Amino acid sequence: MARKSLVGVVADELLDRIIMGEFPPGASVPGELELSAKHEVSRMTVREAMKTLEAQRILRVERGRGTFVNPLNRWASLEAVLRAASEGKNDAAAAVQLIELRRMLETGACELAAGRIDDAEVQALFGHVAAMRSAHEVNDVAAFVEADLAFHDIILQASQNVFVAVLFEPLHRILERRRTQTSEIRQIQENAIGHHQNIAESLASRNPERSRGAMDAHMQQTLDDLRSYVLEEQRS
Repeated sequence: MARKSLVGVVADELLDRIIMGEFPPGASVPGELELSAKHEVSRMTVREAMKTLEAQRILRVERGRGTFVNPLNRWASLEAVLRAASEGKNDAAAAVQLIELRRMLETGACELAAGRIDDAEVQALFGHVAAMRSAHEVNDVAAFVEADLAFHDIILQASQNVFVAVLFEPLHRILERRRTQTSEIRQIQENAIGHHQNIAESLASRNPERSRGAMDAHMQQTLDDLRSYVLEEQRS
């Protein structure tokens, strides 16, 4: 058990080095001897740690050439992908792909919710939009993000699809971080308030097609805002 724990520690440390860009996608990782010296463990421990990352498709072994880092879109561990998205250097690509994932899941959830949401949930949606407006007026970013996340949580629950809620649960921490980053920009707050109002009205109408379209428009605006206000600023 102790040895297995040590293997996990070494695998995590090596993954951290990959995420932080020391070994970018396509790069080869050092051999067992060098890694065992770096992490102060046996070569057997390093070998098992690398097998762990290989099983998660973070690493690939090319016989006769060495061990290489796979691109993020080939990784098979959700936990590792989330760590890379929240802590890694390739922040722009991860941010865009996160919105793409949200778009695929949340538009469908909103369409389902239109036929299943109850009156209390609809009123709660309008209440969160009001809270977003109040937070915007005093530029309370934390309160704005809290209301934003709560708004989307209601829709996920109202979809009454257990798989949607389960899929979103691991994303909550990274979504909160991303929302805080983008919601610091007041124009993005204003855009979000308008789209959330439209989504709430669409769900209140119980029209699935309109609700799906309203959420899709919100996701497109979110992507446009990310590119215009956040990623463009990071590049300049």
